Amino acid sequence: MFDMFRKLGLAAALAVAPLTAVAQLGPLTDPDAVAQAQATQEVIVLDIRTGADYEVGHIPGALPAPYGLFRGPAENPGELVAEAAMTDVLRNLGVTEGSQIVVVHQGSDQTDFGAAARVYWTLKSSGIQDLAILNGGMNAWQQAGKPVEKGAAKTITPSTITVTYDPTWTATREDVKAIVDGKDSAELIDARPEAFWKGETKHAAAAKPGTLPQSRYFTHDRWFGQDEPALIKPDLIRELAAQNGFEAGDRLVSFCNTGHWAATNWFALSEVAGIEGVRMYPESMVGWSNSGYEMANVPGLFQNLLNKITGKY
Repeated sequence: MFDMFRKLGLAAALAVAPLTAVAQLGPLTDPDAVAQAQATQEVIVLDIRTGADYEVGHIPGALPAPYGLFRGPAENPGELVAEAAMTDVLRNLGVTEGSQIVVVHQGSDQTDFGAAARVYWTLKSSGIQDLAILNGGMNAWQQAGKPVEKGAAKTITPSTITVTYDPTWTATREDVKAIVDGKDSAELIDARPEAFWKGETKHAAAAKPGTLPQSRYFTHDRWFGQDEPALIKPDLIRELAAQNGFEAGDRLVSFCNTGHWAATNWFALSEVAGIEGVRMYPESMVGWSNSGYEMANVPGLFQNLLNKITGKY
């Protein structure tokens, strides 16, 4: 009898005890949730804008982590940063495997969101699980009337993290070639505007215009509302995913020119629509076109010359 009352007492105590578990913010969050989390738990806010923009005004306590730290070289910007280099980046930011991280971009437009999505994808691939993007970025923070801090960053205590990329969300060049050659199956989704997919224009670093064979395009900007074009819309994502045949169990590979716009499609389909196993081809068409592999929608010699003359590329 005593044991029974003791158990009942314990249950009652648990029922009224405050919950101390850390609430996850991701994958999308808003200014109020970030401010509350900063007040009640340990959160690392990474400001991925340029250093100059950061110093003009940033979320109090945010750390400068310019987008360039998460990008490849000029000749192949989408290339995945080497594990050793990403280890140094995250150590210098004090990031650990258990860190709760909010990624903050400017929030200027749909293309700008791709930077936040690419950083999120890189961090997730690095083993960080508790991730969120501030929907609307710094612009949304200021529009909500939240406080802004100016000047240089505070001193950071380095961490001891060691990055080993999880390949779950990455399609390598070899993976894509296997799909193109029919040795593996997956749907290749081009996140670029239609003109890129048709081969009417190209990225400056790409060897030639065109797209991956067998691909279809689904432009990265379709996940955003018309009334608030800098805000990604979760309900719209789920609606469009269903309308366009993206569903659980699909094997999807998102690509673009340099793994920037593709990161938005990956984020929408993987993190918001909840389709497991969506992968991104990070180096995308710049890496693929310079490899000399087969391409589709490549213009003929005359059209190619005409495109150059008219300034399309």
